[in-house]
Amino acid sequence: MANTQVRILEDDVERRFLPFVRRPARYIGGEVNQVKKDLAGCDVKVALCFPDVYEIGMSNTGLAVIYEVLNRLDGVATERVFAPWADGEEIMRRESIPLFTLESRAAAADFDIIGFGLTNEMCYTNMLNMLDLAGLALFSEDRSDDDPLIIVGGQSANCAEPIAPFVDIFFLGEGEEAIVRFVELYRRQKQAGAGRRQLLIECARQFDFAYVPSLYDFEYDGERITSFEPKEPGLPKRFENAIVDDFDNAGVPRAPIVPFAEAVHERVSVEIMRGCPGRCRFCQASFCRRPIRYRSIERICEIAKENYLATGFDTVSLLSLSTADYPDLEQLVLQLQEYFTPRRVGISLPSLRVGEQLKMLPKLAASVRKSGLTIAVEAATERLRRVINKPISDSDLFAAIEAAYEAGFGQVKLYFMVGLPGERLEDIAEIAALCDRIGRLGRKVGKGIAKINAAVSWFVPKSHTPLAWSGQRDKEYFDQAKKLILDERHRLKARFVKFKFHDIETSVLEAAFARGDRRMAKVVETAWRLGARFDLWRECFNAEIWQQAFEKHGMDIDRCAQRSFAPDEIMPWDHLGGPKKDYLLKHFREAMDIAGEE
Repeated sequence: MANTQVRILEDDVERRFLPFVRRPARYIGGEVNQVKKDLAGCDVKVALCFPDVYEIGMSNTGLAVIYEVLNRLDGVATERVFAPWADGEEIMRRESIPLFTLESRAAAADFDIIGFGLTNEMCYTNMLNMLDLAGLALFSEDRSDDDPLIIVGGQSANCAEPIAPFVDIFFLGEGEEAIVRFVELYRRQKQAGAGRRQLLIECARQFDFAYVPSLYDFEYDGERITSFEPKEPGLPKRFENAIVDDFDNAGVPRAPIVPFAEAVHERVSVEIMRGCPGRCRFCQASFCRRPIRYRSIERICEIAKENYLATGFDTVSLLSLSTADYPDLEQLVLQLQEYFTPRRVGISLPSLRVGEQLKMLPKLAASVRKSGLTIAVEAATERLRRVINKPISDSDLFAAIEAAYEAGFGQVKLYFMVGLPGERLEDIAEIAALCDRIGRLGRKVGKGIAKINAAVSWFVPKSHTPLAWSGQRDKEYFDQAKKLILDERHRLKARFVKFKFHDIETSVLEAAFARGDRRMAKVVETAWRLGARFDLWRECFNAEIWQQAFEKHGMDIDRCAQRSFAPDEIMPWDHLGGPKKDYLLKHFREAMDIAGEE
């Protein structure tokens, strides 16, 4: 177990770090509502890490929930750590200042547990960088009993293998109750004098949501996995996502931290439901985050009021995978409006979908923020929407948009995806045509042509989804698609439509890792050593580094991204929660049948 002595780096941070970074507010801590406990008086110390900068991490609801839940426990201290930006990293390495927490400016390596929340494959190198800055070995096999346990949760845990050699335990599914159960086990094992391996084995035996990769071996035949077996008798071969049954009373931040540096989202965020009744075949969350659960209107209003009084934020955002599917949404918004409108606090509905909920917007116009309406259409034709199991008709889409224009919305943001199975050239060209028609609908209600912002991403097949068996299209296809869309906009003279395209090289890398196995860990390490950092940031991403890293280990990044899997293959994520394979294959075959329609 980790040492009990914690180094406090107050003097080093104050004198040799903060005066020299460009944005010191990212690192100073001390914000309103932070929780700072006496580390010496706590027998379990958790460093909660987010592998991106402060402004991004402070907008992450999951981080805020785990921070709150753990700090409620007696004898448990939880402090935050964010990835230092390039200037901060340079100073830390030059001055030999290890990775430190915000609350106590304590060395992260001296905590008992270091927990990472990973939401995307593009954060892998930042995680390694933080481990190295902390002074810890990257690979779990090289760490000793005196080192902290490295835990990873979040969406990436459901496809854990590309980073499995770096991590001690992956927590699958919902973390607020699972982490409490684990901390209780850790405390008992620590008091009993258990060693690192003994604790990991006990964790694997007790919790079906805890995957300990060092206790399992894979065998391969070329690209294919031939076996997955435990090293110890009695260990499970499949793990399940942790689920919070009583969602209404699940832990939430009662007094969220008010950031010093402006965060991406500064608002009261209330999660109103879990799960999604839709089954979009490309979406991992819709298949992994089950069952559907709702918070009561009374509880949502109570949380919103409590958070508002503790922060003073001027927007309440109602969060879920599909806010439109909350059964009493209109009643909820009206009840929130009664309290918040006199206080000039707006209500944000960030994930509405086409349907009756959008048509009710005129009734709610006084309380709903109208900076812009966002709709994830994904595919521009009804046929392709049936392939991905997103049954939106054009008539419903247009009716919803008209209702939004009448409610006062003057611009619309649309999300599309290119490269889906069964896609044809006319499906791609129709993206520009659909945007053109939606913009001109404003004239129909006497509002004039609306501004349309269309974001186009490139299909990335994800684990635990029906489309995981399909490979990604090649880069040339995406380049041609981009040209086709822009040419069609030019032909239509739709200057009011602005397109933003996701970076193709980034999507290729994401696809390579999204369905990767354990052998990719060496690629991640090599890319990090070559300088890969902040791969989610366009100004930081370097495709050449990743190309070199894959080639060094005899892999082809494009082949990994474009690879298709056979239905009977062992997938690198078969053991990691999610729906059963037969269910997903049924969806996959239905999609392929529709895609083959003429």
